[in-house]
Amino acid sequence: MTTDNTPLFSAHEQALQHQSCPQCDADLVMRFGKHGPFLGCGHYPECDYIQPLKQNDGHIVKQLDMPCPECAQPLVLRQGRYGMFIGCSTYPECNYLASPEKKSQSTHIDCPECHQGHLVERQSRYGKLFYACDKFPQCRFAVNNKPVVGVCQQCGFGLLLEKKLVSGIKLQCADRKCNAYQDAEK
Repeated sequence: MTTDNTPLFSAHEQALQHQSCPQCDADLVMRFGKHGPFLGCGHYPECDYIQPLKQNDGHIVKQLDMPCPECAQPLVLRQGRYGMFIGCSTYPECNYLASPEKKSQSTHIDCPECHQGHLVERQSRYGKLFYACDKFPQCRFAVNNKPVVGVCQQCGFGLLLEKKLVSGIKLQCADRKCNAYQDAEK
């Protein structure tokens, strides 16, 4: 057992090439934040320069057998900072980008709140589907269940929701104040 008083991670920091801060020429030191390690200026409160250790530069995941519509070079599937995307293999010469995710589909149901927009199917950042007005942010109407054209039998609200229950599929008023279940035969 050694009684060495050297810090545990000094060897890791020594492996980094010493770089100087482009703002004040002080040494950059490794710091740890809530998103992981990064390089920061040694004169921190006076100088606030930071530099990430890893770059999300869009590394190639898979080569696709499709030509780029702009330059006819092959397209590639890349993993970037904000998820997967399709781009040209000759980037940065060709800046073609496409998203592999499907576009939001319109339901052709008028928004019951603003009466100007239509409800469209969207996906939350966690992958759940919801339906919202396409006039966002002017209209913030959104529901989690599939909308159905109809009128509430209790309050007269102009939209019903298809709700899946243990007893089967029921229609429910989309108004948050009412939420009454409807008779299916009427």
